[in-house]
Amino acid sequence: MAENNELSNEPLAENTAQKKDIPQKRWYVVHTYSGYENKVKTNLEKRIEYMNMGEKIFRVEVPQKPVTKIKDGKKTEREEKIYPGYVLVEMIMDEDSWYVVRHTAGVTKFVGSAKKPIPAKDSEIKKILYKTQQNTVAKVELDVKVGDKVRIVSGPFSDFDGIITEVYPDKAKLRATVSIFGRETPVELEYRQIQKV
Repeated sequence: MAENNELSNEPLAENTAQKKDIPQKRWYVVHTYSGYENKVKTNLEKRIEYMNMGEKIFRVEVPQKPVTKIKDGKKTEREEKIYPGYVLVEMIMDEDSWYVVRHTAGVTKFVGSAKKPIPAKDSEIKKILYKTQQNTVAKVELDVKVGDKVRIVSGPFSDFDGIITEVYPDKAKLRATVSIFGRETPVELEYRQIQKV
């Protein structure tokens, strides 16, 4: 009976050793020319398809978040890169996959040592990818500053004019003084409630 246990443990140990030798897919961070992140993603995806590397290079991500910009009362939506100059690549690292990524137009280098790219920590990648999926709170940019005159277009002070005294871009709000019944009254407003005069 003891012999059977020993025999049954041998293949298990052998399988474990074999699994360690099999290269695992990991996330790597690639440095690109600033402003070329989306082009690198497109070029790399084309190279993966053309060079039949789909079994070694799995995903290419440019971490982005939505931004709403309000200019002259017009709202525009766009994507803003969370980490400009960087692209995430999920791949099995070997000579072939390294070559394909490294020689893609716009790629300057892998993040890591000069000789060996270092995979990113899974916990870091999860946080980054989670940020890109959080579309619920979009950043709002407004082309106004302290001292600008604005017209309130919605809310209880609609049709009043005011002068901006403070801007809170992280909250997409501002404070303005509005003349109500002959008195200068400070009011807090959201960006979407105003229009630059």
